Amino acid sequence: MTKLAIDGGKRTVPEGAIKPWPPIGQMDRDAVLRVFDNQMLCGAGAPETVALQKEWAEYVGRKHCLATNSGTAALHMALAAAQIGVGDEVIVPAYTFLASASCILHANAIPIFVDIDERTYNIDVSKIEEKITERTKAILPVHLHGLPADLDEILAIAKKHNLIVIEDACQAHGAEYKGKKVGSFGEMAAFSQNSSKNLCGGEGGLFVTDDDTYMMRGDMLRMFGDEIDDETQLRVYNASILGYMYRTQELPAAFTRSQLKRLDENNAIRQKNCAALTEILSGYDWVTTPYVPSDRTHVYWMYIARFDPKKAGVDLSPREFRVALEKALHMEGVLVGQWQIMPVPAQDLFQTKIGHGKGFPWNSKFYDREITYDVADYPVASALCEDYTVIVGTNPPNGSEMLERYAEAIHKVFGDLDTVVKHKDDDIVAHFSGSIFMAA
Repeated sequence: MTKLAIDGGKRTVPEGAIKPWPPIGQMDRDAVLRVFDNQMLCGAGAPETVALQKEWAEYVGRKHCLATNSGTAALHMALAAAQIGVGDEVIVPAYTFLASASCILHANAIPIFVDIDERTYNIDVSKIEEKITERTKAILPVHLHGLPADLDEILAIAKKHNLIVIEDACQAHGAEYKGKKVGSFGEMAAFSQNSSKNLCGGEGGLFVTDDDTYMMRGDMLRMFGDEIDDETQLRVYNASILGYMYRTQELPAAFTRSQLKRLDENNAIRQKNCAALTEILSGYDWVTTPYVPSDRTHVYWMYIARFDPKKAGVDLSPREFRVALEKALHMEGVLVGQWQIMPVPAQDLFQTKIGHGKGFPWNSKFYDREITYDVADYPVASALCEDYTVIVGTNPPNGSEMLERYAEAIHKVFGDLDTVVKHKDDDIVAHFSGSIFMAA
């Protein structure tokens, strides 16, 4: 048996063998240099921004798109466009990135969390209706890790209760549900262009809708709340609402446009790599690989694997077993680690409910019920945080050579669980670096 790296053996995946995301070529460099040639760096009407909005709207299948400085901003714009505010409630999954819920607080509304589905890790649609009250105004489903949520059921519930649906598609560029792109189902949707995302701009976001009024309101919030003159289409520098500075800039817009040309190709490579990774892991009945219903596609922003110590015959808790495996895989050169370590309602913000300084919006005089965020109410999300890890490196331009190295490392580690357990308390921090996504 080959000696594990954590036990003094040779590392399987050489240092620097895994290539970072996104692939950058001459087309990307030319796109960015074009901005300097145009001598226009910013502005809602600047050419790269306007072109990106048009191209993304066409790609998703929407009438309108607004480019923003983050996916969080796009989510906040959607809530503001729907006129959701003080005293209102918005339903959101308990396991997601903080921004899916914090954007609701930015709108001065109350996040109401729903546990997740055991297989998809998206919001559990069977538990949504029990959380709906007379104060509920919207459902904000997240297409987590690149897998579309159960949109038919969500839209049916929303129609029954007269609720708005705002899709958080920040992790799911190009994913499809029953043949249609995510982001084209709800009244509005938001995407992120963060450096780790499938469509990368370094930073940035995209707000989409078919509704002219939502478009107008979102645009006002994006640009200080200023009104636009109907005739000249110029700003009149008269803020009629409280707005923000959520515009993007020309450099990330140009880079995103270049990356968009290869989005489908890059997604296909991710899907091929992840299918190969699933095949590698399928030989171990104690490993759970991503579940993808037949009516949708997964674009694998993140590849999630879960480990069951009982099935593996290991006398450790799920958390202990997962951490031990992460350490051993890390020492072999496999990039692993968690991106969210707890359900969102378990985070301090929701436990202390400090909010806007002094407990707002929970303590608003316009809100008349006590909200508590008991982590025990989200058992599926809590269990996921105990035993999952992200396996990173399935992004292009990595391909079969990287997968072969990963396969060797995984079989090596999984075939020697006694040694893995022996080193479970070693002082090793097993987590992938942000440099894999060209981020600090």
